[in-house]
Formats: sequence, C-alpha cells, structure tokens
Amino acid sequence: MLSKKVQKALNEQINAELYSAYIYLSMSNQLAGVNLPGMASWMRIQAAEEMGHAIKIYDFVHERNGEVELSKIDAPPAKWGSPLRVFEAAYEHEKKVTRMIHDIVDLAVVEKDHATNIFLHWFVDEQVEEEASALEVVEKLKMVKDYPGGLFMIDRELGQRQSGGE
Repeated sequence: MLSKKVQKALNEQINAELYSAYIYLSMSNQLAGVNLPGMASWMRIQAAEEMGHAIKIYDFVHERNGEVELSKIDAPPAKWGSPLRVFEAAYEHEKKVTRMIHDIVDLAVVEKDHATNIFLHWFVDEQVEEEASALEVVEKLKMVKDYPGGLFMIDRELGQRQSGGE
C-alpha cells in the first residue's frame, strides 16, 4: 500500500510525464514546420517514450493498490526559436524531470517504501540517458551553429532514431 505522500508524488509525476509528451510534441511540430523532419521525428519518439513513462507509473500505482488521480495537463510553449533553442529547452526540461524523480526517491526512502524506491531506480537510470541524449544534440548544434550543411547532417542523423519501446 502506498502512503498518501508517495501516492500524491507519483500522481504528480504521471502528470509531469504527460506534460513532457506534450512539450516534445510541440517541439516536433515546430521542427516539422521548418523542414527538419529528422529532428521532428526524434521529438515524436521522445514524446511517445514520455507517454510510456506515464503509463509505467500509472500501472505501478494500481499494482500497489493506490489511486491514480489524473489532473489537468498544462499547454506547452509553441515556439522556441532555433533548433538549438529547442534542444536546449529539451535538455533543461530533462534536468527538471530528473530532480522530480530524485525527490520521489528521497520521499520513498523517508517513507520506508522499498518497493517504490526500487521501482524508481529504472527512472533514475533512464534520466541519465535522457539528459545525455539531449545534451549530445545541443553540443552538436552548437558546433555547426547556423551552417546549413551541418544542420542538414544532424537532422538526417536524428531521423535515424528508432523507437525504444518505452
């Protein structure tokens, strides 16, 4: 059985993961609108992964005989400017999600909720990967600046990303 505090935190995380899907879809939309289909696809796959994360937490709350309470999902921004700004925002967003996951891990430890603590270890590992992936694209975009050939190459590379199934 989940404590009320842990249940509330997990419900907030479900909302955060769904918002993450929204923000990545919005980013995909912007990138598609400026003819960067590879980057747009990368963001769509990211959005699908975030939906998977929300469902993973949703299922866990039910497994623990908890109650899922879905709440309003805020609208994401629609524009960020350059592709670099889009990926910088994605990186900053992932750092925020990492902090949220760490806060729930800390809460699970305080509440002596070993099952939630262990469950969240997958998310801790996943966030390391998420941050590294976004930062890698940021660094590549910084290298090419506004050089169209470089942007084209990065777009093409990011278009090769396959869904991870999460």
